[in-house]
Amino acid sequence: MGSSRYAAITVAFFACPALVTAQTKTWASRDCGTGVSLRVSSPAASQGGLLQAEVRSARPLTILDAQWADHALPFWPDPRRTNIQAALLGVDLERKPGEYEISFAAQLPGGEQVNCSAPVSVKQGKFAIESLKVAPEFVEPNPKDIERAENEGQRLREIFGATTPERLWRGSFRLPLPGSKNARNFGRRRVLNGQPRSPHTGVDFPAPTGTLIHAAQRGRVVLAENLYFSGNTVILDHGLGVYTFYGHMNSISVRVGDVVGVGAILGRVGATGRATGSHLHWGLTVNQARVNPLQIVGLSAK
Repeated sequence: MGSSRYAAITVAFFACPALVTAQTKTWASRDCGTGVSLRVSSPAASQGGLLQAEVRSARPLTILDAQWADHALPFWPDPRRTNIQAALLGVDLERKPGEYEISFAAQLPGGEQVNCSAPVSVKQGKFAIESLKVAPEFVEPNPKDIERAENEGQRLREIFGATTPERLWRGSFRLPLPGSKNARNFGRRRVLNGQPRSPHTGVDFPAPTGTLIHAAQRGRVVLAENLYFSGNTVILDHGLGVYTFYGHMNSISVRVGDVVGVGAILGRVGATGRATGSHLHWGLTVNQARVNPLQIVGLSAK
């Protein structure tokens, strides 16, 4: 939610998140044998973080099946470099801190099998705690609204649980509002009228009502409608389990099934749904992990 006359806000920071639009690469590499190696952009990531992975091979791989955080991890061939496949590793906002592995099983042209893995350490995220005093209807929805919200939540889980095998994006991702400053409220924990709420799963960009909203990258519209919490909402499927989410829109300019290019107009900023001020809520899901969307901006994900 944005600020308005309804909210008296107290923010308690136990740490401020360091959000970046491009990651500093400290790649960790593992020799898997037979001319195959596994590289990860960092051996550690915080909750809500985003990493890159590469599988390099001296010869083409005929099979590559990978796993990360209990999910299949889709790779795509790097169009710029021979025999290199790339993937994005999302660390969910509420992934328990600890040691995890990215692993894969591959097959070489002659039928030789290669199995390899690399550890990734998930660190505790550093998020704000925010206490707000709001109008009662923002805290105590009626039974009909609760049922609606639960049904919509199940639909969203089904959308994000599907993986389009085709990579629809090309090049780097961009901010949905040109010239916007980086928001710093991803993962923020809210306490509304003394009642704890779920963490904030995106970033908010305050903007005047009617400001144009642009697609962060090429993708297919898989949802374009009004939802209880996020109001007028658009979700883009970028392929390979990558989705961007645009909420609280004043109006929507696209329809389900549309394939839009990077920078395409999706609609206009508003304050629909459970919002107390005009802003865009922007989210990113990578293989069902809720990730800070700012981390994909400018990322070399060709």
